[in-house]
Amino acid sequence: MRSQGTVVRWDDARGFGFIRGTQGGQDIFFHVRDFRTASGHAPRIGLDVAFEQIQVGGKGPRAVAVQPAGASVQAATKPAPSAKAHRANPRSSSAGPSSGAWLVLPLMAAYAAVLGWGVWHQKLAWWIFAASPLINLLAFFAYWQDKHAAEKGRWRTSEKLLHLWSLAGGWGGAWLAQQVLRHKSRKTSFLQVYGFTVVAHCAALGAWLQWVR
Repeated sequence: MRSQGTVVRWDDARGFGFIRGTQGGQDIFFHVRDFRTASGHAPRIGLDVAFEQIQVGGKGPRAVAVQPAGASVQAATKPAPSAKAHRANPRSSSAGPSSGAWLVLPLMAAYAAVLGWGVWHQKLAWWIFAASPLINLLAFFAYWQDKHAAEKGRWRTSEKLLHLWSLAGGWGGAWLAQQVLRHKSRKTSFLQVYGFTVVAHCAALGAWLQWVR
């Protein structure tokens, strides 16, 4: 049986929100992947919707098959345009490093060489070279954790924190996570800031090596 309600909270960055049913009671969680509309528009606060309610063990009620009120049931089950386009282009959806690899991989190799050179000439502490792989591994894990949270409808890692990992030197692991996990690899605004963190970190490293005698 389908219920009616209104979207009272929507977090576009995290891809989830809450619906308040017409009968009152506890606000009901829903994820963007459970929202279907022929227009392809995202949910918004104040939107009247129809949905099916399920119970998730220990987590309270959850709304699925969410659609704008008055839309047909067929529209609710129709795959989102992005998902359809994703299937129509299997080459672009295949997992594995690809985007910008011709630039990033040589840059990663050059970065490792510069770190090694800095340690050899005592311009950098040895632990900086040793810590670099760990920072990149932690950056990769932060992306994985964020994607896992998005799929499960849980609280996600902020984009600012992801960028801080890149700025701290984990930009290589961040890039690898974007390609392997297919996470944050299509959001232009995010990638622009990510690119800035790479440039900023490398520039800071270069300035330090130039300054230290």
